[in-house]
Amino acid sequence: MNASQDLFKQINNAVLDLQSSDLQSYPAPLKRLGKLLQHNDLQTYNTSLSENVQLGEFIAASERTQGSMVGSAQLNWPDGDIEILGLKLLLIIKFCDDPRYMADFGFTFYSAGRMKIMSGVHSVTSQIIIPFVRDYKAYVESQGNIIPRLVLPMSNKVFIVHGHDGEVRESVARFLTTIGFVPVILNEQANRGRTIIEKVEANADVGFAVVLLTPDDLGRAKGETDLEPRARQNVLLELGYFMALLGRDKVCALRRGNVSVPSDFAGVVWETMDDAGGWKPKLARELQAAGHSVDVSRILG
Repeated sequence: MNASQDLFKQINNAVLDLQSSDLQSYPAPLKRLGKLLQHNDLQTYNTSLSENVQLGEFIAASERTQGSMVGSAQLNWPDGDIEILGLKLLLIIKFCDDPRYMADFGFTFYSAGRMKIMSGVHSVTSQIIIPFVRDYKAYVESQGNIIPRLVLPMSNKVFIVHGHDGEVRESVARFLTTIGFVPVILNEQANRGRTIIEKVEANADVGFAVVLLTPDDLGRAKGETDLEPRARQNVLLELGYFMALLGRDKVCALRRGNVSVPSDFAGVVWETMDDAGGWKPKLARELQAAGHSVDVSRILG
């Protein structure tokens, strides 16, 4: 959305100019703001926001709250966030078409007894225009969805699922520590009377999981005679658990040697764990792709 991002940079500049304007200069950035808000790239969002919004009724209802004191009128905002955003959009466009109306509006609703025109203009800018631009940008960037949702900070803890190969486990743990992550190894956590799966659940507050597929077991399908190297069953169980918990994009499997991988785990990133350390930048790349910040200089070091 490069075009809209550039538009919002220009919109922000227009608002900054409006904030610092005086009586003679404020109409210019206001009119520029109006043109930017009505840009072709924003028409789809504007149509959606202004649909069924009655600006005239809103202004009339708000003006009826005027008491005996100048500036005592209260804006009669509705409850819905989308409707409020639509009203602000139409109101700001009205200001841009008629800068004098913005001054009168500020005098009616924000003057608090002050008679200076620019006091009202600057109050409208800070109380309506600036919050609108913030929320409008969020609306556009989220493709018309401004329903709030909880976004938790990304944990820098990485769960290491492993089998019997302690050397591989320690190598991965040291590397993760070097590049700024906190490795979580299950057998280093207190048992507290819990089962294995309960320990996994209790320590699953991580942002990423690395699964080490090492040839710890031998197995074969029924009817076959040749045994093949396989990862331990607990490793495959925990691989599936973290795929479901974190999502496939936050799980990376490192495979050492010729290990059979069940077809059910197709879609998970697999990397070969070579002795030369070529797996390290690959793991770092997957961490970056999952949204983590990785210091490249530490990898090279």
